[in-house]
Amino acid sequence: MPNSERIKALNMHRPPFIALLDGHVCEIDDAGLSCTFEFHPGTDVCHSVDIVQGGFITVMLDAAMSHAVFAHLGPEGVVALSSLEVTTRYHAITRGGQGVVFARGWIRQATFKTAFLESELLDANGTLLATAQSVAKIVRKKD
Repeated sequence: MPNSERIKALNMHRPPFIALLDGHVCEIDDAGLSCTFEFHPGTDVCHSVDIVQGGFITVMLDAAMSHAVFAHLGPEGVVALSSLEVTTRYHAITRGGQGVVFARGWIRQATFKTAFLESELLDANGTLLATAQSVAKIVRKKD
């Protein structure tokens, strides 16, 4: 299936909370086993006027990581993914209502039942805002 069709399918099945952050998948990289989201967080997810609350930053990073699994391992029968651990590091302030941010997530390593994932959040200028690592349980179709 071409990337444009895979991106369309991922966006059609995106969870409703992604809409809260005005997000959608914008790129899939087969060589890097990655998936990139474009988000436009508004001030409704902020504290202190325009600073995006950390939980929403983790949501953006986690969405990119989990969608990397569905984009690249989904055809192998992945039906669900459950985070076992997520660690987020904040490198700079993420501002809401300021335009676009990009969350790119990738598969560092995957076994039959476990995925080791990483992600980064960048602003439109390429400034690193946050990073995350995750260990997730892969649920596959039963034969």
